[in-house]
Amino acid sequence: MRVKSISAIRHRKILKAAKGFKQARRTRIQTAKEAVLHAGAYAYSGRKLRKRDLRSLWIVRVNAAVRSQGLSYSKFIDGLKKSKIEIDRKILADIAFSDPASFKQIVSEVQ
Repeated sequence: MRVKSISAIRHRKILKAAKGFKQARRTRIQTAKEAVLHAGAYAYSGRKLRKRDLRSLWIVRVNAAVRSQGLSYSKFIDGLKKSKIEIDRKILADIAFSDPASFKQIVSEVQ
């Protein structure tokens, strides 16, 4: 019975993770290993950046909806806090997009 070397198993694992990469990054062990390590680092930081990007998207959407009601975003958020309405930006953006009548009501309460 042939014994499979540990290095061959490791290499196969790395090449499997490098599937979809181009040229040498897919076929050569060393370059694939380096590419997989970098890909992991980018994926980790990307998961953090996604949260930042989505929050800024929500802010842009709420700002656009509020400006159509004749109010600035900062004054709207300040008004929400003063009137003790605790709705986060994600929900506000969703309401502004899907149900403009409800959003108009929220804006009128803030004013």
